[in-house]
Amino acid sequence: MRRVLIDEASEGQRLDNFLVKLLKGVPKTHVYRVIRSGEVRVNKGRADVDTRLALGDEIRVPPVRVADRSDAPSAPAREFPVVYEDEFLLAIDKPAGVAVHGGSGVSSGVIEQLRQARPTARFLELVHRLDKETSGLLLIAKKRSALVALQDQLRQRETGKTYAALVIGAWPASKKVIDVALHKFLTAEGERRVHAVAEDSSEAKRSITLVRVARTFAAYTLLDVTIKTGRTHQIRVHLTHEGHAIVGDEKYGDFALNKALARGEAVKGARFDRMFLHARRLRFAHPGSGETIELEAPLPAECEALLKALAST
Repeated sequence: MRRVLIDEASEGQRLDNFLVKLLKGVPKTHVYRVIRSGEVRVNKGRADVDTRLALGDEIRVPPVRVADRSDAPSAPAREFPVVYEDEFLLAIDKPAGVAVHGGSGVSSGVIEQLRQARPTARFLELVHRLDKETSGLLLIAKKRSALVALQDQLRQRETGKTYAALVIGAWPASKKVIDVALHKFLTAEGERRVHAVAEDSSEAKRSITLVRVARTFAAYTLLDVTIKTGRTHQIRVHLTHEGHAIVGDEKYGDFALNKALARGEAVKGARFDRMFLHARRLRFAHPGSGETIELEAPLPAECEALLKALAST
């Protein structure tokens, strides 16, 4: 049995994320299992997977078998397109198809690859996440104080996060607010999934998404989407729940259409084999100066090419 005290480097992390990092080589599904069984204790009490850890908390960790990672390849060194950087933070334009961190079958992600590319950096931590399939603006803190300040803004919903999403069908312009509760669960294979539930359900977490029509096409609509809550897969599930799945969404979308798009059969002159969800704008108060920072990342070339093809049909 191990007892670990939370220091400044781990303060504010979720319990599950802390243990995944601490217990490298242990499958994430097993980490969730020992938390939910009560074998992991925080200050001698049971805790949920999303418990936020505070400075000085004592974590009791049960014995677990850790896989031998001595021969495991290290993460490749990789830089990503920089949108903004100073001594406090780094904002990059993450490509689609790259996980933000390793785990769940992914050997390494953005943060591991950045650390390899910047071996002299004393501190690099993700401020928030983007789904592997989502492209766009991603914040990385270069100081603990910046991480705490920016994550606090995110929890208080004091940041403006806008996404571009291309959905199937004609989105009604009058539909501007989606206020539908969501529930996150794990499949038998250990994959995260989310579905809409009644607001009075014991599993419900209120989730609010704001939607504005940006462009319309014959059988598709480009939306500007702003989230007021930050639930897992929120935009994807909310838009699908309204009957307009995101183009290329492999978890919640139209699988037959996705395959046709990837083969170039659905839209003349275009092949598209990713999800059309892009974090295009981010607004926040700078953690050092307090100045309002507003960043933008243009649509990736493949997304622009699809829109051009749709406009010409």
